[in-house]
Amino acid sequence: MKLPTHSLRARLIGLLLLAIVLAAGLQATVVYRQARAEADGIFDYHMEQMAQALRAGMVPPGLPPPPGEEPPLPAEAFDFFVQVWTQDGLRVFQSGTSAALPQRAVLGFSNIEVDGKPYRVYSMQSRTQVVQVAQDMRPRQTMARALAWRTVLPIAWMAPLLMLVAWAVVSASLAPVARVRRQVAAREADELAEVGEEGLPDEIRPLVHELNLLFGRVRQAFDAQKNFVAEAAHELRSPLAALRLQVQGLQRARDDATRQLAVERLLAGIDRATRLVEQLLTLARQQAQPSAGEPPQPVALAALAAQVVAEAAPAAALKHIDLGLGDGDAAQAQGHAEPLRILLTNLVDNALKYTPEGGTVDVSVRRETGRLVLAVEDSGPGIAEADRARVLDRFYRVPGSTATGSGLGLAIASAIAQLHGTALELDRSSRLGGLRVVLRLPAL
Repeated sequence: MKLPTHSLRARLIGLLLLAIVLAAGLQATVVYRQARAEADGIFDYHMEQMAQALRAGMVPPGLPPPPGEEPPLPAEAFDFFVQVWTQDGLRVFQSGTSAALPQRAVLGFSNIEVDGKPYRVYSMQSRTQVVQVAQDMRPRQTMARALAWRTVLPIAWMAPLLMLVAWAVVSASLAPVARVRRQVAAREADELAEVGEEGLPDEIRPLVHELNLLFGRVRQAFDAQKNFVAEAAHELRSPLAALRLQVQGLQRARDDATRQLAVERLLAGIDRATRLVEQLLTLARQQAQPSAGEPPQPVALAALAAQVVAEAAPAAALKHIDLGLGDGDAAQAQGHAEPLRILLTNLVDNALKYTPEGGTVDVSVRRETGRLVLAVEDSGPGIAEADRARVLDRFYRVPGSTATGSGLGLAIASAIAQLHGTALELDRSSRLGGLRVVLRLPAL
């Protein structure tokens, strides 16, 4: 019987069934042979007892046995007693004299008690006589118990053997699982290397494979968090150092005008540091959003775009920038409203920051082949094609850029786009000549 080598369930069932079949076959063979031998012994014993009884009964009381024959055994040596009566009630045959059996009995089988001893009696009536055979139940029960014990004995021997076989089979089959358990238990908290999948059964390998994928995702999350903390610490060092210098300048101020200038610079530095911290917290929150488990909801992108444009209008007016919103499609997209609002706010803020005074920034929402396309384009300098992939990284700023910033706006927008299962598209605006950023979401 060839057993599968990679299926834990098939291996366990196959080997256990094989062990049970072999044990049952061996048990059946042993019990069958013992039962045959016991049955033969019982039949032989019955025949011998009947022969002895009939031979003893044929000798009239008080006469010696015929020459050359052994004397009859005493009646107490017999387990069977036979009596024969004529129709007139005359007893013509008796196998023994010590058993005071009734002369008349119920035809067929019956149980009686004579002198405190139980007997099993069988009575048969013919045309001329009644034959009664009785057996003492005590030796009969003793023989039955002995036969039963001998029948159960092989089972008692086979049960521990079967349990040992089952234990060995299950232990050998689950050894790879125990190996994986030991590997995982021996790991440190920060050890996220993959668990070996070789030699595992088919039912366990997918579980370990998914565990390795989970380790990989956790490792990437740890690495990203570590890099984020390192980069955030590096980026915060400069604003904090600038604030310290501005405070020192305020302390050295000798007149009111110098002191007022130092205070304005200090407040501007505090605002920049506050903005940087807010963006860092926003980025961390958006990167952790996929693990929050919040289900997406229908979002009206056109209404969301109108809200963001209205909030950014005062900042656009200060730079005399024409901030407009095209006719929006009323369809809804599946997503997260607040992260999408943050994404659009960052895109509009970036466009206003890098667009010179008197320029144009347009926001539009339209439907294209079952998708809603959210686009923000400006008349600014744009981004070179070589830098478009880099500007989505944290803290990266285009070389030579004169606008102030921390390099987190597009990184936050990219993280929110990834939360929605898509990516930002950056290219040149054919209408305004600057940067065009596009987000595509499935329409409902």
